[in-house]
Amino acid sequence: MNLVRATAVLACVSPIFAQYGGPAILTRGQAPSAMAATQIDFRPFLSLNGTYTSGLGGVSIDAQGKPVNDSSIGVQVSAGVSGLHSWKHTHLGLDYRASLQHNTRASFYDSTTQNLVLGIDHLLTRHVQLSLHNTAGISSGYNSGSTLLSSVPFDPSTLYRPTNEFFDNRTIFLSTQANLSVQKSTRMSYSVGVDGFLTRRRSTALYGVSGGGAHGDLQYRFSRRSTAGIAYIYTHYAFRGIFSSTDINTVLGTYAITLTRATELSATTGFSRYETKFVQTVAVDPAIAALIGLSAAQRVAYRVNTTPSFSARLSRAVRRGVVFVNAGRSVTPGNGLFLTSVTTGGSAGYSYSGLRHWAITSAAVYNRSDSVGNVRGFYSNYGAHVNISRQVLPHTHGVLSFGGNHAGSGDFKNYNRWQYSVNLGLTFAPGDVPIRFW
Repeated sequence: MNLVRATAVLACVSPIFAQYGGPAILTRGQAPSAMAATQIDFRPFLSLNGTYTSGLGGVSIDAQGKPVNDSSIGVQVSAGVSGLHSWKHTHLGLDYRASLQHNTRASFYDSTTQNLVLGIDHLLTRHVQLSLHNTAGISSGYNSGSTLLSSVPFDPSTLYRPTNEFFDNRTIFLSTQANLSVQKSTRMSYSVGVDGFLTRRRSTALYGVSGGGAHGDLQYRFSRRSTAGIAYIYTHYAFRGIFSSTDINTVLGTYAITLTRATELSATTGFSRYETKFVQTVAVDPAIAALIGLSAAQRVAYRVNTTPSFSARLSRAVRRGVVFVNAGRSVTPGNGLFLTSVTTGGSAGYSYSGLRHWAITSAAVYNRSDSVGNVRGFYSNYGAHVNISRQVLPHTHGVLSFGGNHAGSGDFKNYNRWQYSVNLGLTFAPGDVPIRFW
């Protein structure tokens, strides 16, 4: 009987031996290992909220020739589902939401918003794992980026998605990543993968982008608590609506350590070499202009630069929640107005889901970007948001959320705007635990 029990236990845990199992590695997109959960029931929800939003602005100007700045009350209907299911060899995590927004005093900004985050980890053999990370959506305003999600087995912030959008303009985005990880020995592992992404914006005054790349890393686990290695990342993207493209080669050293059972630090540091091409308008010599009748002409500009690149995330899993701080510097495709940019920023967040009544999610973010493509100059964004829910009736939760965001630039005086939002309403979801925020 003891032999049968031992055999059953080994059969259940054998897939674990093929997995890395140490502190999370950022270049593989891994979420903090302390957040690992075997299963979270798939849970639908439906919300009805009253809203107030200020700082609304489309791709247009007012009578004074300045960017539009509107405000409005409104109503929002939202629905979605989230959860994580585990089989013997596969983990599937899903977080999806969709909403309809009507602004009573500014119907031009009525919008449909969708957001999907999907992660799949599948054990191909005892020592080989395939991971698929995906995010997609439709947004119509500022997007501060992604936070850590308890129902998804990866960190969504490691995928590209448009952020720092200045205009309230419909944006469609998709980002996907495939990683193949091989546990070569107890201490040595390596990973290779490919990425792809695209962004499309409704306004023809803003630029979309399509891109892809490949990456690989080699990791050595020095102890049960620490891992170090090297990584290489290649990225290419080209803009839609303008002749401009960028190639980026990045080399990084990586390090991850488990500080305590619940606290983890993951970091990378290195450099990126980026090459940009774009069409540039230049003045024509007066003598030539008099001859051909043109005062300006276009030429293809080509630049090569090297910049430091780094990322770091400190996280601590608390009871029914997580606290995290991250920071990084990388070359990004900009925000549709400014193109290729060197972006430095950071964020911090906290989430908690109470046993019976309360849930809260809060986050703050700051980004400063130096545009090195079509327009030279810097722009920045900072903001914060808080979501609070409390169970008021069976399967019914009162929800309050508020946030603020500021877009600014010292180089472009009209690139300066505050946006505030407040939502208050009810959410209907099965189960006794308050609704999870993302």
